[in-house]
Amino acid sequence: MTLKNKTIFITGASRGIGREIALRCAADGANLVLTAKSVEEGKLPGTIYSVAKEVEEAGGNALPIKVDVRHENEIEGAVKQAVEKFGGIDGLINNAGAIFLQPMEQLEPKRLDLMLQVNVRATLLTAHYSIPHLKKNGGQIINLSPPVNMAPKWFENHVAYTISKYGMSHATIGLAEELRQYKIGVNSLWPRTAIATAAINWLMGEEGMKASRTPAIMADAAYEILTSDASLTGNHLLDEPFLKGKGYTDFEKYAVTPGAKLWTDLFVDPE
Repeated sequence: MTLKNKTIFITGASRGIGREIALRCAADGANLVLTAKSVEEGKLPGTIYSVAKEVEEAGGNALPIKVDVRHENEIEGAVKQAVEKFGGIDGLINNAGAIFLQPMEQLEPKRLDLMLQVNVRATLLTAHYSIPHLKKNGGQIINLSPPVNMAPKWFENHVAYTISKYGMSHATIGLAEELRQYKIGVNSLWPRTAIATAAINWLMGEEGMKASRTPAIMADAAYEILTSDASLTGNHLLDEPFLKGKGYTDFEKYAVTPGAKLWTDLFVDPE
């Protein structure tokens, strides 16, 4: 199975993992609906328009749409535009995210609201508006969220962020069962190691970036999910073990710094 002429809707598509997934799908000739708030170059590189150009150059078709996933009408409108442009939706990637790793006492209420809105509410809303179109031909929903690990250490000092990401993972469980009858797979995908993104650079600095993998590993894993049938559903997948199960053997190519000791990501117990 390839993604040629399939339409993949991605949130947070202006940089990082979202961008890399878009380019991986574009290599098959897919249609990419690129949504994010970034429409002008700012502190961080990349916009939906710069990624759209890269998608076209990689062999795909692009539809960039400015979307703030906190706003229901913008999600609804983007889904409508995607269907009008490409005729349907075959895959949904809930990649947009907000992260503040702060104890509850220090966490500003506006940041609490942002994480709950972007991480949990937007995941449910994008599903709500995409499901009627996914039901026509089946497809996959991927939530960028972790395995649910109830060890207290994963709640301590950042309980709000943990709840918001686990909310996405719980959505995976529920939606997988709800949509199984329609041949729609729903899975969570999470990196085993830190991934070199703007978030890691902000949280961990240059040292963290050097101990990370590139977003390409997440893009390859997402591609393998998107090209699987709906029997792959209800899972909380880690990129490396999942790809090993698909026959991938060279993981050194994903390292930002070849040979470096990699940092294990949040919610993942060290091997």
